[in-house]
Amino acid sequence: MIHPFRSASLGAVLSLMALATPAQAFDITDMSDAERSALRDEIRSYLLDNPEIIMEAVGLLEQRQADAQAMGDVDLVRVNADAIFGDDHSWVGGNPDGDITLVEFTDYRCSFCRRAHAEIEQLLEADGNIRFIVKEFPILGEESVLSSRFAIAVKQIAGDEAYKTAHDALISFRGSITPETLERMANDMDLDAAAVMTRMTSEDVTQVIAQNHALAGRLQISGTPTFVLKDQLLRGYMPLADMQTLVAQTRKQ
Repeated sequence: MIHPFRSASLGAVLSLMALATPAQAFDITDMSDAERSALRDEIRSYLLDNPEIIMEAVGLLEQRQADAQAMGDVDLVRVNADAIFGDDHSWVGGNPDGDITLVEFTDYRCSFCRRAHAEIEQLLEADGNIRFIVKEFPILGEESVLSSRFAIAVKQIAGDEAYKTAHDALISFRGSITPETLERMANDMDLDAAAVMTRMTSEDVTQVIAQNHALAGRLQISGTPTFVLKDQLLRGYMPLADMQTLVAQTRKQ
């Protein structure tokens, strides 16, 4: 509620300013020092009496920024759609013929990616009509890079089913990732461990990671997990219920 005395006082100051210099009453550069000081004092008093206005202004600014970000994201996704949804190196799971596509940029050492993993699995199983694409996006250090190199090498050598097994193992692994750890993992999967370890350092694997990083840069993605759903960029972890709601809303668009 506006304080009546403060409102009247502020109005009086503005009225006096208008009478003094009617054509330039609100030109701050044309005010006298006394007028400028009086206006500042009244604005300060008004805001102190009505601090909720500051929160309203902050809320409005944040909403405008969010709206602008969303509109910018739509353009970013549209321009990069082929690389997002149709590259030749990313693993595709869920229902490959699904009516909607969900893309995840992920890092195996990211705690929120690990948290999201089980919920995405539930989403895909319960829905049954979502095409799911994983973008290897290691950004959290050497262990992240080793993990992604291993997963990509497994896919290139042994195919999509082996990649899924490796992906699930890596996202749930809690120890340190070393070449020895990954070699044991390959052996446990009955893969040619020597071939996988050699492939990890190949240019083919390096190119996949480089392309994903370049795409993330164009999309202004700097953290994981980040999801792409139709023309939306969803930055950060999202609970299962919220993801289900967004999928349902997107299908109606």
